[in-house]
Amino acid sequence: MSSQSTHILDQIMARKRAEVIQARRQKPESRLLEESAAAPPVRGFAAALLAKVAQCRSATGGDPAIIAEIKRGSPSKGRIHPEPPTADGTGFSPATIAQGYAEHGATCLSCLTDRDFFMGDDAFIAAIRQQVSLPVLRKDFLFDPYQVVQSRALGADAILLILAVLQREQSLELEAAARELGLDVLVEIHDEAELERAHDLKTPLFGINNRNLQTFDTTLETSIRLAERMEAGRLVVSESGIHTPQDIARLQAKEIHAFLIGEAFMREQEPGAALGKMLTACRQQRQNSAD
Repeated sequence: MSSQSTHILDQIMARKRAEVIQARRQKPESRLLEESAAAPPVRGFAAALLAKVAQCRSATGGDPAIIAEIKRGSPSKGRIHPEPPTADGTGFSPATIAQGYAEHGATCLSCLTDRDFFMGDDAFIAAIRQQVSLPVLRKDFLFDPYQVVQSRALGADAILLILAVLQREQSLELEAAARELGLDVLVEIHDEAELERAHDLKTPLFGINNRNLQTFDTTLETSIRLAERMEAGRLVVSESGIHTPQDIARLQAKEIHAFLIGEAFMREQEPGAALGKMLTACRQQRQNSAD
């Protein structure tokens, strides 16, 4: 891993550890468990993806499964969404973006909740859930079971486990906590070593991040290469570097039919419309191939 990427990840995880310490002081885990028990029923994140991919692979075909991401910014790109911020925070509306995604064919949603590095907020999850019925993934840097319970209390339906920042025992502990609460898990991997560790987990959802943590370059070949090494019964979700219908077609030719896409949509004024445009182009490609 490059010194730059290591430095950023170290900074993020140091901040996360401080956040959890502060959160425990403000709200003990026992109280958080009470809140999670009172939260609305989870909506099946994995079930939605598996059903959509099964439809895509059927004789009748169908749109690819898109996890549309609500991502305000990132450490490397700064602010992504073009809508200017306002003093009262109304310049960025996760609920409005979620509604647009739902109207234009998203299968599931992903939401960044990290504040300091990705300009997110825990409150985004509740706002999204009130607006749409699609399952929502809380995308953050989780390392402590407290954060898993917190995710359920916030209203998330699934969590992300990033193996680049987790040891084997941590990932197993976090997945067990998620399963106990009814949350689905998307495990994220970047290379062969992480893929091997991911096979220790029970989740069927394997997110392959196409970004090289050493160079920050992205290549779809990462998804293709690692998918070929994946054991049966796992569903590939290709992440990062997916910008065009041609990118999707290339991966679908390799039997990858689920995609997590954020930046390509969030750079547009209306992310939902950008999703709709991409899916329309995908349908046209399928029609052209059938003719």
